[in-house]
Amino acid sequence: MNIVPGRASRLVLAMLPFVLIALIYVVGSAERRAANPEDKLLPPVAEMVEAVKRVAFEPDRRSGEYVLWEDTAASLRRLGIGIAIATVTGLVLGVAIGLLPFVTATLAPLVAVVCMIPPMAVLPILFIVFGLDELSKVVLIVFGIAPFMVRDLTFAVGRIPRELLIKAQSLGASTWQIAIRVVLPQIMPRLIEAVRLSLGPAFLFLIASEAIASDVGLGYRIFLVRRYLAMDTILPYVAWITLLAFLIDLALARLARRVFPWAYVEEQR
Repeated sequence: MNIVPGRASRLVLAMLPFVLIALIYVVGSAERRAANPEDKLLPPVAEMVEAVKRVAFEPDRRSGEYVLWEDTAASLRRLGIGIAIATVTGLVLGVAIGLLPFVTATLAPLVAVVCMIPPMAVLPILFIVFGLDELSKVVLIVFGIAPFMVRDLTFAVGRIPRELLIKAQSLGASTWQIAIRVVLPQIMPRLIEAVRLSLGPAFLFLIASEAIASDVGLGYRIFLVRRYLAMDTILPYVAWITLLAFLIDLALARLARRVFPWAYVEEQR
C-alpha cells in the first residue's frame, strides 16, 4: 500500500493495458479472418494503415482535399467555439450565482432544471430553430456542457472561505472587486478542471450533431462510411478522436499546473 512506483514503472504500468488490448485485437482479427476472409468487423492493422494513408495523405478524387485533416479542422473549429462560449457562460453565471444571493435565488433553480434536460433530446429542436448549419452544432455543445460548468463553478465559489470575502468587504472592496480579485483567482484552477471534465460530453455532442446533419467533420465521416461497413476507416477515426481529446486534456492539465501551481501543492507532496 505504501510502495509508490517510480516514473519508469508508472510508464510501463500505464502502457500495459494498451499493449494487452492491442494484442487481443490482433489475435481476434487474425482468427476472424482465418474463419472468414471477407470479415470486416476486425480489419487487420495493415488494412487500417492503408485506410489512414488514403484519408490523410492522399487527396480525395472528387474534392482534391485531404479528408482526415479537413474533417479534423471542421470538428475542432466547432468544438473550440462551443467550449469557449460554454466556458465564458459557466464562469460568468457561476460567479454571479455563487456570489450574489439575489442571483442565486433567481437563477440557481433554473440552472438545476436545465441540467436535467438530456441535450440529445433537444437536438431536433435546435435543428428546427437554428437550422442545419454550424450554429446548431455549436449550440448543442454549449447547451450540453454549460449548465454543468455553471453549477460546478457555483459550488467552487461556495467553497471559498467566507473569511476572505468578509475581510475584502471590511477593507472597502466592492462586489465587482471581490469577484475579480478574490473569487476569480480562487476558482480559475477549478474552471480548467471543469473544461477537462466537459471534453468527453463535448465530443459526444459534436459527433452526434455532425452525424445527423453535416457534410464534413469527424462524426460525419464515421457515419458516412458506416454504410459500407468500413471498419478500417471507422476504427482509426475513433482512435484519432480519442487521441485529440487526450492531447487537449493533457495540454489543459499542464497549463493548470504551470499557471496555478499553488492549487496542486498537495498532489506534488
